[in-house]
Amino acid sequence: MRCFVKLSYVGTAYHGWQRQPESISVQQVVEERLGMLLGAGGPVTVVGCGRTDTGVHASEFFAHFDVPQGLDLEKFSDWDEAAWKLNGMLPSDIGVSRIWQVNDRAHARFDARERKYTYWVHLRKDPFLEGRSTRVYHNLDLGKMNNAAAYLVALGDGSGEGPGGNSGDFAAFAKTGGGQKTTLCNVRAAQWTAFDGNRLRFDISADRFLRNMVRAVVGTLLEVGSGRLAVDEIPDLIASKDRCRAGTSAQACGLYLSRVDYPETAHEL
Repeated sequence: MRCFVKLSYVGTAYHGWQRQPESISVQQVVEERLGMLLGAGGPVTVVGCGRTDTGVHASEFFAHFDVPQGLDLEKFSDWDEAAWKLNGMLPSDIGVSRIWQVNDRAHARFDARERKYTYWVHLRKDPFLEGRSTRVYHNLDLGKMNNAAAYLVALGDGSGEGPGGNSGDFAAFAKTGGGQKTTLCNVRAAQWTAFDGNRLRFDISADRFLRNMVRAVVGTLLEVGSGRLAVDEIPDLIASKDRCRAGTSAQACGLYLSRVDYPETAHEL
């Protein structure tokens, strides 16, 4: 029996989603608590929809697990009760909103067709945003940042030419040594929005993302917004595929995995 889990977490205390040999991760905590809930005698392997780096948050995250054979599931009446009980076993910075049974071929990672990340910036000191948003200490030109962001969006399926010659290759924003087989991504939307005179939000959607890609993109766009990088330099920067030409990666605390989309049939029994 395979089940999906919908969850969210604050990543401040964790070294990302994926299990680490000597550091605590969100995956490790979920697997251990799920094993306790099911009475499996140990952790239950959970496959996530993707990875988040150390300190990165997720307001929407999906994972799947297979219920080990022979377990007694009568300790809860349905999966809604199981989710409620699991929440009582998880720390306060990880929350489960739903568990449900799916077909045995459903896959949290490979079935996802689009992911969205959101990055939050604030311009004035706010203790309530500490660790959940990145403070910027200088003025930003939102118009220039959005003009630069437009160059990230590829046309069609990502294999054709996008604005400014963008073919969908984002090697310039990929962390070196990431081990990815390809640096091609189909970025479908990238937009900055202002809120309340103090907060800025950047939303970017794509079929896939490279390791550290969103933080590198945000760092580069902040360079544009501060005037240290010109908008018309972005096409050449992307075409160069040179990480050294892009901006410094933005802090992890402002980044959230905020949406994962699946085909309607992906979770059917």
